[in-house]
Amino acid sequence: MSISLAALDVVTLSRIQFGLTALYHFLFVPLTLGLSVLLGIMETIYVMTGNVIWKKMTQYWGALFGINFVMGVATGITMEFQFGTNWAYYAHYVGDVFGTPLAIEGFMAFFLEATFVGMFFFGWNRLSKIGHLSTTWLVALGSNLSALWILIANAWMQHPVGAHFNYQTLRMEVSDFSAILFNSVAQAKFIHTVSAGYVTGAVFVLAISAYFLLVKRNREFALRSMTVAASFGLAAALSAIVLGDESGYLVGENQKMKLAAIEGAWHTEAAPASLTVFGVPNQTTHTTDDAVRIPYLLGLIATRSLDTPIEGMEELANNNALRIKDGIQAYSALKVLLKDPDNAHAQQQLAAHQTNLGYSLLLKRYTVNVIDATPAQISQAAKDTIPHVAPLFWSFRVMVGCAFFFLALFSLAFYLSCKRRLENKAFLYLALCSLPLPWLASEAGWFVAENGRQPWAIDGVLPTYLGTSSLATSDLWISLAGFIGFYTVLAIVELYLMFKYIRLGPDHYQH
Repeated sequence: MSISLAALDVVTLSRIQFGLTALYHFLFVPLTLGLSVLLGIMETIYVMTGNVIWKKMTQYWGALFGINFVMGVATGITMEFQFGTNWAYYAHYVGDVFGTPLAIEGFMAFFLEATFVGMFFFGWNRLSKIGHLSTTWLVALGSNLSALWILIANAWMQHPVGAHFNYQTLRMEVSDFSAILFNSVAQAKFIHTVSAGYVTGAVFVLAISAYFLLVKRNREFALRSMTVAASFGLAAALSAIVLGDESGYLVGENQKMKLAAIEGAWHTEAAPASLTVFGVPNQTTHTTDDAVRIPYLLGLIATRSLDTPIEGMEELANNNALRIKDGIQAYSALKVLLKDPDNAHAQQQLAAHQTNLGYSLLLKRYTVNVIDATPAQISQAAKDTIPHVAPLFWSFRVMVGCAFFFLALFSLAFYLSCKRRLENKAFLYLALCSLPLPWLASEAGWFVAENGRQPWAIDGVLPTYLGTSSLATSDLWISLAGFIGFYTVLAIVELYLMFKYIRLGPDHYQH
């Protein structure tokens, strides 16, 4: 089904704008995470051995890290402003919860990282070897802490815990910060995302080093860089796959509709469910055509058992219809409490049905009078909880396919490194051609995580279409055009600087 540009509404345009800026920002995040740790490893070897080539390596890869870091900061700041400009009701409704980890990230992590990035570049001749090495590792620590707090905030959107709805303020408020901090989804997402960043950094170093060997430049520099990237990348690829499995298990526990969508499971299958390797999801007929399946595997991965079924999207939608009906009871009690806050019966009714209050809000797309919603409106709202399956289905397979490719690539690189055969020309071309794949995998992964949550901004709590600001579509078209123009300029600058310093090579760094 095609949608004309003129038909795009405020919600769709707001989602497009935030999605584009988020995906663009995440082009820089993985490389920052990966290179920061690789810099720490390389400088540690320099301090331990005194071999100046490791210092040169740290300085060269550090220059590329710096370019990427600046671009990440520029895009990240503008992205966060959109919570106030484009998603004002979202910011009001859940700002007490969502804003807390973002504020901590700014004070604890970003300022730490930014401060020590400056010391990294300007402290080579001002700090002792140990002092500068400590600075480099603090840059890596700051990068990882930034990712931790942002992923805690994002994980709460996927699995909202440690918060409650206050009917007096009509907002979500923190009730247990430790539950938010130690959210199981956050822990798995953090290690999985950071591992993916480490893979990105390792592939980047591997590919650029392969370029130097192919053009017969800086051989000793390139071989040492590739050796570090091979071992670091192999560990990171294994970690990303293992923690990806853990994330999948948690999705099966907390976001059953997302799991069913990425597997194209329209109907509940007897346990243990089979894994769909290939298929063509059909949103109209609610079938996955031409499916190639591996028996039992999905049940083992997603439930870690042989007797727990994977619920299908249609059954989940039917269950959501029941949750919408239950949520209407909470909505009805809330309307009474807005007029009479001390009404004991309404308080008890709200407490009994509050878990499904968010589901009743799905009806606001079809009626202003939620309490008197018709069966047809309830049925339609329940159907809205089924996301667009095909993009999720294929994005997930792109991500997983890339992950196993990286495992094979780094296994081969590690083997060739041990055999001192890294200059194999076929391998060098393979490594060089692999350069864009980590970004493809990361973007596909974030698309699955965010689009798979739809129609929710906060899963089960706040529908996406209720979270937007009161804007005209013309305002969004203008800001969207501005962002596209601004980010296009940044992309050109980024690519120019990266290519310039890659071609320049490490020779201009003094011992």
